[in-house]
Amino acid sequence: MELNFMSVLLAVCTFLIIGLFHPLVIKTEYYFGTRPWWLWLIGGLASIVGALFISDNFLSTLLAVLGATLLWGIGELFSQKKRVEKGWFPMNPKRKDQYVKRDPGDSICPVHNKTSKK
Repeated sequence: MELNFMSVLLAVCTFLIIGLFHPLVIKTEYYFGTRPWWLWLIGGLASIVGALFISDNFLSTLLAVLGATLLWGIGELFSQKKRVEKGWFPMNPKRKDQYVKRDPGDSICPVHNKTSKK
């Protein structure tokens, strides 16, 4: 029986990519707001398209994971702004005018809000 360590290494790399982008979303929103979302879009699409042209399965998969993480990060960037507005994260004092005061009980989900009927 031969062990396949590449799948475990891929899982670790995926975990590290996602783990790296969590604080990157927070820092991006703090210093730049949501304005750079289009950079995340270009990076995500370029990574996914690049993954299509790489013949090595391991590298192709890593690049696709990076692309998906970048695309997911766009939504997280806008959700992070809402988390800051709710007081869950610190607000950049240089950009106070870009925030709207929110009730801590408000949903940050773009689909669900207090006025929606169940």
